[in-house]
Amino acid sequence: MSAEIRWGVVGPGRIAEKVVEDFAVVEGARAVAVASRSQARADDFADRHGIDRAYGSYAEIMADQEVDVLYVATPHPQHSAIALAGLRAGKALLVEKAFTATTPGAIEVVDLARETGVFVMEAMWTRFQPAVVAMRELIEDGAIGEIRSVQADLGVAREYDPADRLFDLALGGGALLDLGVYVVSFAQMLLGTPQRVVAAGSRFPSGVDAEAALLLDYGDGRSATLTTSLRNALPGQARVFGTAGWIDVLPRFHHPGTIVLHRAGAEPETITRRPTGAGYAHELAEVTACVRAGRPESAVMPLADTLAVQALLGEAAEQLGVRHAEDPDGMSSAGP
Repeated sequence: MSAEIRWGVVGPGRIAEKVVEDFAVVEGARAVAVASRSQARADDFADRHGIDRAYGSYAEIMADQEVDVLYVATPHPQHSAIALAGLRAGKALLVEKAFTATTPGAIEVVDLARETGVFVMEAMWTRFQPAVVAMRELIEDGAIGEIRSVQADLGVAREYDPADRLFDLALGGGALLDLGVYVVSFAQMLLGTPQRVVAAGSRFPSGVDAEAALLLDYGDGRSATLTTSLRNALPGQARVFGTAGWIDVLPRFHHPGTIVLHRAGAEPETITRRPTGAGYAHELAEVTACVRAGRPESAVMPLADTLAVQALLGEAAEQLGVRHAEDPDGMSSAGP
């Protein structure tokens, strides 16, 4: 392992454009390679971001011995095949959310990660935001007592376009995998895994979910009420209720700068914790530190939580009549 942790980007799409900028503020980490199915697209991404090597296939970056970690940012159904190939090549992985398109796909990746001992983490940047870290510390200190319920919403108004990845079932489109993963992961982080999920929603003509309301039932009175949508904009806020108060996570909760603590019988306390860079730096720093230390997974975003969230998303999708599938040819099929 070199002193500097060297990263490769797999899939130079919309999210990768944002994430790669934050390497500038992560000590000991650098993006050195990028891979796309299009050599021209890889070259363009590399030129604009000062990346050394550009590959026109995913297989080439897997074979690059001077890449320690792969950041996987292709469409969801390709994550599983690419992650499996990366693990077999001995590459540590940061895999964009949703982790995979299906629960079986996630299980296969996690099983191989545990078998090989190679580091893997879902790129759930929310858990690493300084304001969310502060919230969790307050909760652990008993500031609002026992957590009894969570509310969260995240939605955007997008005009239906069957040619857009967000509305393409074969590319893992729909509200649940793109936005619902945030509200579900937030609730799971605070309350654990529920006994059941009840979903209501609608679908676009292409078959992907347009919107969903989820009730997570913990069987003991605790619950989470979650809303996600591609049909209409939502505030993007969250609220955590305890027996001795509550915490508001101000919009947008998945990368907040401010939380408001409401202790029972006390004036509200506003706590602001701004992220470094665009907010992706914190998850990049976590992976870099874990890989350098030889840890197989993150304690903040453990693989068990990723599997739990993926299973909840899968159950909700099934209730809505949405059938996602992994792309078995994800290593070779067209992607960002």
